[in-house]
Order: sequence, then C-alpha cells, then structure tokens
Amino acid sequence: MRLEGKKIILGITGSIAAYKAAILLRLLVKEGAEVQVVITAAGKEFITQVTLSALSGKPVISEFFGTIDGTWHSHVDLGLWADAMIVAPATASTIAKMANGVADNMLITTYMSAKCPVFVAPAMDLDMFAHPATQKNIDTLKYFGNFIIEPGEGELASGLEGKGRMEEPENILEILVDSFNRKKKLLNKTILVTAGPTFEKIDPVRFIGNYSSGKMGYAIAEELASQGADVVLISGPVSVSIKNNQIKVISVESAEEMYNESVQRFPSCNAAIMSAAVADFTPVSPENKKTKRGKNNWNIELKPTKDIAAALGEIKKNDQVLAGFALETNNEETNAKLKLHKKNLDFIVLNSLKDPGAGFRGDTNKITIIDKNNNHQSFKLKSKKEVAVDIVEKLITLLV
Repeated sequence: MRLEGKKIILGITGSIAAYKAAILLRLLVKEGAEVQVVITAAGKEFITQVTLSALSGKPVISEFFGTIDGTWHSHVDLGLWADAMIVAPATASTIAKMANGVADNMLITTYMSAKCPVFVAPAMDLDMFAHPATQKNIDTLKYFGNFIIEPGEGELASGLEGKGRMEEPENILEILVDSFNRKKKLLNKTILVTAGPTFEKIDPVRFIGNYSSGKMGYAIAEELASQGADVVLISGPVSVSIKNNQIKVISVESAEEMYNESVQRFPSCNAAIMSAAVADFTPVSPENKKTKRGKNNWNIELKPTKDIAAALGEIKKNDQVLAGFALETNNEETNAKLKLHKKNLDFIVLNSLKDPGAGFRGDTNKITIIDKNNNHQSFKLKSKKEVAVDIVEKLITLLV
C-alpha cells in the first residue's frame, strides 16, 4: 500500500463533482492512508456525511463544534496532524476564501493551520474558471506554495464544453503518491540565501533603500527546504513571511549587517544563492538626530558598501556553489557575464526591468540563467514560486 501510515485531510466543497470525492476517498483508504474528511455546509448538499464516514471509518467534520455533544474540533490540531491536505472539489468560492484568508468555516481554518503540502483540485463551469478573479486567486494559491491540480476539459454540469472538470480521482491519487515519493535531492545540504533590500541610515528616521520585496528570495528558500535542504535565510526588511518553520531566518537591516552574517556563515554551507538587492552605497556619516527641512540643499556623502557576492567568491571552496542575481536595465547579458566572472560565481540569474512582469515587487519574474561555462537557459514569464523551482534545479545540477 503506497500511502500506508500517511495522514490526509480531504476537503470537500459545494460542487456537483463532490461525488468524485467519494471515489478519491475510497482510493486513498485502499492505499493505506488515514483520511479525515472536512466538508463545507454547501458540500453536504451534494454528498452525505454517512457515505463519507462509512468510506473513511471516521466521523466527518463540518462545524467548529459537534452538534450533539458540543465537542470542539480543533483546526489547529488537525492542521498539525496531516501529512497532506487535498481540497477536491474546490469551488471558485472556496478558492477565493483560501487566497484571501476568509476563515469563516472549518475547512478554511484548517487550511490556514496546515503545515503540510496542500493540493487544490478546482471544479467549476468554464466561465468561472477562466474569470480573471478566479485565475488571480489560483495564482495567489500557487504563490503561497499550494499545488494546483489543473481541471480537465470536457462536458460540464451546465451542458457546456470546456475546462473546469475536476481531475479524475485516479489521477489525483497518482499526483499525491508521486509527491510523497519525490526524492529530496538536497538532503543533508546547507544552503545560504540572501533576500530583500537593505536600508542604509541617513538619520534616525530616513534611509536609502530600494523596491525589493524579498518575494524571490523567500520563494527560493521555500523551494530549497522542500528539497530537503537546511536553509539559512539572511533577510533584509520585508513584509513577506516564511511558511516552512524549518528555515532559519536571520533578520538584518544594513548592507554591513548582511555582509557580516554572510561571510560568517558561508564557510559552513554547501552553497549560497545571493538574491538580496543590497545597497551599493551607504552614507559616510549618518546623523544622530532627525534633520529638519531648511532652505538650503542637503548634500549627503556616500561610500560604497562591501560587495557580499565578491567576498564569498574569494573564500569559495571547490566543492561549494555560489549563485548571484543581476537586475539590469541595459546591456543586460554583457553586464551579467562580467558580474559572473568578476565575482567567481558558478551561475547568475539575469532579469531585466525592460521585461513586463519582471523585477521588484511583483509576483512574477522572467529570467535567464547563465553559468560559468556560458550555458544559457531562458525561461518565460512565470510566478516567482515557479521561477524558484528553475533556479533550484540549476543549483542541484551543480551541487549533487
């Protein structure tokens, strides 16, 4: 039995495809999984709790409290219990709630407490699936690290033909089995990642910074951890957060602080990916008090910050891999190659501000990976979660 010992939450929502959930439940149990069904109020209109309980061997959970004895169903405990969570079928409404944190039922609160991989199998009419709101919500779930099981095409409950049919239970089972069998290629590897901007103080309330959100670096850290790596994330000031609590986050503010942490920790790492947007200059003499507005110009003398990637390139050993980023506005490839060789990098990730959807702040990126042997890999515009997979795959080819 391929899922023996695995604990799985099966979330069922209000879709005509709920009948497929019963088939999926039977397949999961047959493969040895222990399955806890969590169903929404709308889901109960399409399939009975009696059927689901008989197939799972467990009482079905729908409300926060048991209607008979008042037992509290802890979504926190349930989220910690599971090895995987599958929402199948997932309606447009449930997907929207998952993407926007609308925790108004047991299924959504359980999802928001889950520490395990989450799989989402959409099921809805073709127009609802294609609607920009639904597609935006699906992209958000992908960015959060959820796995979207794409719906199939065919005849829908409305009588129309198109994309929106929930994937067949047999295929969902295989996707889940494959995810558990996926080899973690970076087990016992320690990887350093830098992310976000640095803030260089001008006075107690002002600083020199940039538009980096840290989203790319954080996505890389999450993907490295999913491949089994021990990840040390040195992060500048950002508003994003880490989902995998096994990642060690070291918060810094200035380029000097990021430099010191990186140089100290890199020798004990197998690799480093330098995705932070480190300030190139810092004030020579920051003021101790807030500078008031006056009639005269305020001239601030700047000095170069320490080059972190170059410093790591100097101390890099033969069995270590070092990767950097190049965000360029002109002569992109030439500048990236110069940086690659000057700083002794093994590969560099190039993105251009000329490409719509690439660069700071957004949830997407478009990259080209160039290695020290002049091999090029260019990728289409993707979510930063998907871009992180491409970057980590390149690292694996050089490290493992």
